[in-house]
Amino acid sequence: MARSQTLDEIVKNNLNSEQINEFNRIYYGREDHCEIKFKPASVIASEKFEVELAAYSFHAAKEEVRKPRLVKLGLVQHSIVLPTNEPLISQRKAIFNKVENIINIAASEGVQILCLQETWSMPFFLCTGEKDKWSEFAESAENGPSTKFISNLSKKYSMVIISPILEIDNNNIWWNTAVVVDNGKYLGKHRKNHLPSVGSFSETAYYAPGNLGHPVFETQYGKIAVNICFGRHHALNWLMFALNGAEIVFNPSATISEFGESFWGIEARNAAIANGFFTCSINRVGIEEFIKTRDNKKITRSYYGSSYITAPNGCRTPGLSRVKDGLLIGEIDLNLCRQIRDHWGFPMTSRLEMYSKELNEKQ
Repeated sequence: MARSQTLDEIVKNNLNSEQINEFNRIYYGREDHCEIKFKPASVIASEKFEVELAAYSFHAAKEEVRKPRLVKLGLVQHSIVLPTNEPLISQRKAIFNKVENIINIAASEGVQILCLQETWSMPFFLCTGEKDKWSEFAESAENGPSTKFISNLSKKYSMVIISPILEIDNNNIWWNTAVVVDNGKYLGKHRKNHLPSVGSFSETAYYAPGNLGHPVFETQYGKIAVNICFGRHHALNWLMFALNGAEIVFNPSATISEFGESFWGIEARNAAIANGFFTCSINRVGIEEFIKTRDNKKITRSYYGSSYITAPNGCRTPGLSRVKDGLLIGEIDLNLCRQIRDHWGFPMTSRLEMYSKELNEKQ
């Protein structure tokens, strides 16, 4: 069995239609994935640029008072383009070109809110233990090259774009940051709250833990938040975004098979169920190779993609490819958030006052 196969491909190749429906019902929460067809021009463009396309819809019950609040989401996963020993400016420009092609496809399909993967405009060099060599990838959140690039596309398509970058502030402190741009205008940023330190891998030597709390951004299409990568392992991180009013929480990531692929499909799905919002999980793909300057040692990191969307009722989409660049589109109805919260009553029964009291007592 090829490691590059997705679970959906394995199921499709080994089960009959009746068995697939039953698998989907149990595993994905619904028998029918509610696939959306792409325009012929989008399919042609995806073949030209070698981008996997997938699109699904999530429906809410019809209401008498509120009209449907339909929003199209876009999740982009991609590999780097040039070897990591190429000039940094060349590497970034090549990624810009690739991502622009994907965003153009998303725009042609009516995507209104789009999220890129963690530190999308650079290789994820944090495994090298080296900092100075890569410092030119660090940029201003407000007016750095990535923000300027994304802002132009955001304005062109009246799109909300979430751009996770490596930020350097006015005090030369680095942050792992997600910039939110709405219709070309800088709306704000969120800094990664939880930094991994697992075995020999640690991000704490690169940048500081986030200091902006849990901001929720009120965009023209809905209230969104960004839970960057490692934050998905912390249930209270998700909870705070919900308490602050988020309807959609994006989780841009750069995670490898050796850490967490077995629970990649669980955490964001659990968060959607527990908090009554949509969750969007994005992971990069491809193999990235680095040569460490101090000892000439080669380091290889392999990312497994598998980006997916979960609705507040726990139904989720199939994941994108483990190995290919991809665009996942989800047409959602934000009315489903309140419908599910009212139906299951989790906010009503949460007992936050009890948790708060006990947590304060343990300080």
